[in-house]
Amino acid sequence: MLLNVILIGAVGWFIYKRIAPTKGIRTISTTELKAELKNKDKQFIDVRTPNEFKGNHIKEFKNVPLSDLQKKASELSKDKEVFVICQSGMRSSNASKILKKMGFENITNVKGGMSAWR
Repeated sequence: MLLNVILIGAVGWFIYKRIAPTKGIRTISTTELKAELKNKDKQFIDVRTPNEFKGNHIKEFKNVPLSDLQKKASELSKDKEVFVICQSGMRSSNASKILKKMGFENITNVKGGMSAWR
């Protein structure tokens, strides 16, 4: 009985940690993103694959595939806000967490990704 409670609690905690927003990472919609794109003091990265990026992208965004993010993070400034987008919001969420662990403090994930972009 106690083992079941512990097991259910552990599974619940694991699920919560996977889906809960990470502290220090802001989430915005694609509508809110449109107002941010005019700001030259911000950085915009698209973590999709190069082929996905070539097919359709927002011109202010630089392609930094998720698989290359840790190697290329040194090209980003930790002093400027970083906006992260992907196709649906899942990879950008993972990328945001990676950047947070690397010491970036001002990170914004674009909810819905390019699928929500109009």
